[in-house]
Amino acid sequence: MGLFGSSSSTSPADLQPFNPPLGVLPGPHFCVPQPTTLVMKEAAFSFSGDDFSIIDSNKVEVLRCKGKTFGFGDKKAFTDTQGRPLFKLRTKLLAIHKTFIAEDEAERELFTVKKKLALGTKMVATFTNASDGAPIELELRGDFWGGSADIALNGRPVAQISRKLFNARELFTDNQTYFVTVAPGVDLSLIAAICICFDEAKNEKN
Repeated sequence: MGLFGSSSSTSPADLQPFNPPLGVLPGPHFCVPQPTTLVMKEAAFSFSGDDFSIIDSNKVEVLRCKGKTFGFGDKKAFTDTQGRPLFKLRTKLLAIHKTFIAEDEAERELFTVKKKLALGTKMVATFTNASDGAPIELELRGDFWGGSADIALNGRPVAQISRKLFNARELFTDNQTYFVTVAPGVDLSLIAAICICFDEAKNEKN
C-alpha cells in the first residue's frame, strides 16, 4: 500500500475513453481508441544522454526519445517511430520547485510539469488541449518509494503508473520497469513524458 492508500499499487484503474481527445499534439496519432500500456525501463530514461524506444505491452514501438546533455541542462527529444520530432523536454533552471518544460521545434511551450509540496509525490501538468483549446490541469499523486502513481483530471483517472502489469492471465511485477496504462483518447507521448518527470522527482527525493 502506498502513501495514498490502495489505488495504483494494488489494482488497475477504471480508465474510460476521453472525447474530445486529451493531449498536446494535433491529430489522432497518439490518441488511440483503446487502453494502452506503455512499457518504460527506468534505467533507460534518466536524464543521462541515453537514447531509447518506448514500447507497448505487445512490444510494438510507440515513440522514441533521444537524450541530449548540455552545459546548462539536459533535454529529451521525443520523436515518432520514423524520427519525426514531437517535442523536447527540459528541466527549468533556478526553479523553486522541480519544473519540466516541453517545447515544440519552434520553442513554443506545449506543457509544463511542476512538482508540488505534498505528502509523497505530487505533480501538476498544465497545457492547452489540442483538440478543443481547453485549459487542462492534470494532477499526479504517487508513492515515490514504490514507484506507482495515478494521473487524473478533476478526479477522473487518465493514466496509471505501476510496477505491475495487469492482464487477463497474470500479474507481472518488475521493480526496474514502469507499466503506464493510459485511457483511450489520451495522448501517449504526453503521458510518457509525465512518467519521466515522475521518475526524476522520485529519484531526486530518494
